[in-house]
Amino acid sequence: MTTFLMEKEEICGKMKVVIKMAKIHIMDEILANKIAAGEVVERCSSVVKELVENSIDAESTEIKIELVDAGTREIKVTDNGTGMDHEDAVNAFGRHATSKLKSEDDLYRIETLGFRGEALPSIASVSEVTLTTSTGDVGTIVKINGGKLISVDRGDARKGTIFQVKNLFYNTPARLKHLKSLYAELGSITDYVNKIALSHPDIKFRLINNDNEILNTDGTNHLLKTIKAVYGLNVARKMIEVSTSDDDYTVHGYISMPEVHRSSRNHMVTIVNGRVVRNQELNRVINDAYHSFKPDTRYPIVVLEIHVDSSLVDVNIHPTKMDIKFSKLEELKELITKMIHEKLHHKNLIPTAEIETEVKEEIKKPKYVEQTLVLEKEIAEPTIPTEPVLELEEEEIPINLDFVEETEDTILEESQKENNQDIEMKKRMPEMYPVGIVHGTYIICQNEEGMFLIDQHAAKERVNYEYYMKKMGNPNIVSTPLLFPITIELSSSEFVLVKEKLDVLRDLKFVVEEFGYQSLLIKEHPAWLPQDFVEDSIRKIIEIIIQEGKHFSIEKFNEKVATMMSCKHAIKANQYVDMKEIEQLIYDLRHCDNPFNCPHGRPTTVFLTNYDLEKLFKRSGFENLK
Repeated sequence: MTTFLMEKEEICGKMKVVIKMAKIHIMDEILANKIAAGEVVERCSSVVKELVENSIDAESTEIKIELVDAGTREIKVTDNGTGMDHEDAVNAFGRHATSKLKSEDDLYRIETLGFRGEALPSIASVSEVTLTTSTGDVGTIVKINGGKLISVDRGDARKGTIFQVKNLFYNTPARLKHLKSLYAELGSITDYVNKIALSHPDIKFRLINNDNEILNTDGTNHLLKTIKAVYGLNVARKMIEVSTSDDDYTVHGYISMPEVHRSSRNHMVTIVNGRVVRNQELNRVINDAYHSFKPDTRYPIVVLEIHVDSSLVDVNIHPTKMDIKFSKLEELKELITKMIHEKLHHKNLIPTAEIETEVKEEIKKPKYVEQTLVLEKEIAEPTIPTEPVLELEEEEIPINLDFVEETEDTILEESQKENNQDIEMKKRMPEMYPVGIVHGTYIICQNEEGMFLIDQHAAKERVNYEYYMKKMGNPNIVSTPLLFPITIELSSSEFVLVKEKLDVLRDLKFVVEEFGYQSLLIKEHPAWLPQDFVEDSIRKIIEIIIQEGKHFSIEKFNEKVATMMSCKHAIKANQYVDMKEIEQLIYDLRHCDNPFNCPHGRPTTVFLTNYDLEKLFKRSGFENLK
């Protein structure tokens, strides 16, 4: 004990040395902000996101985003929100300074887009910032460079806030070096602004890069008009309104017709309480609801607004605040799946051929023409433009928006459905009369509305698919004995996989036995198996079991078997079919649950209206072009 004290005295005698060797210390505030910026401010779009969300939280009705060189040189966000007074304008740049949370309890009921209080000091630490804001009285101008306060001045300012960011990452060369190309940065910003505009159709958004306007929404709180501004008129015309609710969730939005799809999931936009979120489970559920209505490698355009009590969701997961957790996710998934299924199964989904009209050069076209999207409910009070607008003559383009409101036929009571089955069928797939065949592949039909082209292979695939799915789901399947049993030889690993699933084969009325060490003996098969391809079909079914492996599920198995069988035994291209077979095929197709797509998602039928045909031959409405 004495030795310890003596050693302690000796150490105390070298007090200064001990202090200098301390490993833990409090970081400088500017350094801490730069570290926080590494998580919060990843690229130019991160800055735009944080500033725009602040503008939305400030109850803005107009937000303008101006960029120079895709934001690498300058980002300027202007809003007409509540603004800040002198004291708040200065305090806003302090770490963890926020007006949105006051107690720990608020963290579990977050109603605003921002709440962490890290964005502004993080942005200011890696750029040159000028904040101009006012609550409607005297304005405040705050300048900060690299996290250091340069000046705080008073001045005249309109109500709202202007946040200007220049030379982003100028003092963090590594981050600046790894910024992507201007096109990539602009694409990322545009993608975000598009989504935030869709989540707040009541706010007017303008996005400008190098004086070129990229997006301009009207802020009239019509989601379909915002979709038109983002995706264009042709997409907006092919969006279907959907809505549903239960005790916890209210869902409203638009889903695209199956013919409208993209190569990326990025266009499935889910909005929870006004916040654009990422949730892989929801994206998967939405895409699965379109199964067999579109190609598996393509994804629909979807904008869904989900309203739920804030206590049932958690957004405090990631600094970007885009990831979210639901307390009752399974209920929400089931609700969305049912909603999309019901809507798609009550719509005529025959795609209309796109006819482009050739316009003579003598007709002068304006630089920008606003296309008109007709809604059932127009705005009572017209909006007053803030800038001079070039007056153009607009052609009113007729749009079939029967999807805005459900008709009575689509919401019949269960007791009425059988009596109206034919009416519903005709509404989805109209009656048509065959005329002939083109290239031995496409059946030409007509009715009073126009002309139809049916892909005979895709149509027969759909008919076969639904036939096999019903047969495999029928517990009263009849089996047929084989005159000569079929022996299937497998490798040891394949044999193990198939052996585990013999009950599945037996449920389908295959009589199968183990034969030797690595072989199976098939004695009977279900009666629905085509007699001409029995052995080949059995081997394909065994292959599907092996391919599924550990991820095997009975639903996927049945579907893959039905898809395989339907394709293998469908009418091929250039295969001759007589008129009686054609009429039977059309009849069977019209009575399918989904007559519009083959199991792989390709369309079975394409429609050209009489008007489209007249446009092709310039027979009507084109006299002014002569």
